[in-house]
Amino acid sequence: MISRRTALGLLGTSAFVASTGRAFALDYPTRPVKFVVGYPAGGATDIFARLIGQRLSERLHQQFVVENKPGAGNNIGTAQVVNADPDGYTVLLVNPANAINTSLYAKLSFDFVRDIAPVAGFARVPNVMVVPKDFPAKSVAEFIAYAKANPGKVNMASSGNGTSIHLSGELFKKMTGVEMLHVPYRGSAPAVTDLLGGRVQVMFDNLPSSISHIKAGSLRALGVTTAQRSAELPDVPTIAETVPGYEASAWFGMGAPKKTPADVIAKLNSEINAILAEPNIKTRIGELGGVIMAGTPEDLGKVVVDETEKWAKVVKFAGARVD
Repeated sequence: MISRRTALGLLGTSAFVASTGRAFALDYPTRPVKFVVGYPAGGATDIFARLIGQRLSERLHQQFVVENKPGAGNNIGTAQVVNADPDGYTVLLVNPANAINTSLYAKLSFDFVRDIAPVAGFARVPNVMVVPKDFPAKSVAEFIAYAKANPGKVNMASSGNGTSIHLSGELFKKMTGVEMLHVPYRGSAPAVTDLLGGRVQVMFDNLPSSISHIKAGSLRALGVTTAQRSAELPDVPTIAETVPGYEASAWFGMGAPKKTPADVIAKLNSEINAILAEPNIKTRIGELGGVIMAGTPEDLGKVVVDETEKWAKVVKFAGARVD
């Protein structure tokens, strides 16, 4: 386990070494860029990758091709990028699972902080506690009462072991004493499909992949996981209004293999920040319930380190472990 100071040092220096020259960055990209997403199409990670990737394609005149590589709680896609050539032509959609998996998985073939260079943050969004429209409980308090009165009857869906969706639910279980059976899926979209069909009873989903169903009335939102209410769902209370101290959120950004040229990372960072400042992109991210992150590569690096520390405590608290 590396120290916080060492981790921040790695993020600020080692991840950005060995620039191959400014001329390379000025010409970059000269061919399509692979944008790896560790989940199936349709979930929040995929939504953000396609939103930002499309604008990068338009601005840089080369395709940023989203490649969905689901499996092993995001680790298959991450490993692909870790092992890719550090030339800027393979990048990763970074998300909370990358911070969580460091402590959740007993054996990983990579060290995320060491092996992935942060490029730029996109947005931070709440998770939302959702149930099927005909579920008996209409509030967090009613859900807790129902779950305690019906042990073994509540199945909690997630987009996979170790995701923020999974651990948001584990944190809820530990703080309320309710029992729920965790049912992991290969991504948020198939989990939401089964939630809509009533085959599972609750999910702490990333807001972007559930908000359209909430607004259509096919899912009922009981609470958001952040400390403040969401501007997109102002009438939905926070879970903390019923469970004091409860807080969790999801965040999304771009990473690249370590030793990717510093000028390439700087160019991508500048382009992404410009995209995030565009009025239509700001509006779209707001519609998805997100708050724009933007900032420097080091800003995203600090988020990764802070979130790694935070979720390590939750993993230990929940007793979660994946071999």
